[in-house]
Amino acid sequence: MDEIDQIRQKRMELLKKKVEALDYPAAPILVTDATFDSLVSQYPLILVDCWAQWCGPCRMLSPIMDELAAELQGKVVFAKLNVDENKSTASRFAISSIPAMLVFKNGTLVEQIVGAVPKQNIMGKLQPFM
Repeated sequence: MDEIDQIRQKRMELLKKKVEALDYPAAPILVTDATFDSLVSQYPLILVDCWAQWCGPCRMLSPIMDELAAELQGKVVFAKLNVDENKSTASRFAISSIPAMLVFKNGTLVEQIVGAVPKQNIMGKLQPFM
């Protein structure tokens, strides 16, 4: 193994340790306009559920988010953004229909899911990024 390969291997080991050191919650966490950017950049893979209290389909999706957060703990972080209380972030990502889910990989938006879709559809959208 040459020097460049050794450096790459050490870097990968450090990145793996950093990811393992992160606290992956087993339930969705609340995110706001003020905390959005830091949260999205903190985890390698995060799904943000954009919702509102008055939205029936959003409330139907909530138990699914809870299940997925528990099942995928250590792989994906789930967050909830109330669009009525956090209009800046909702506007920034042009959220016009809810529920809407934003999937971020290493801080970059990689997927959007709109509507109260079944659990397996959400898993299918996340799978390529895990």
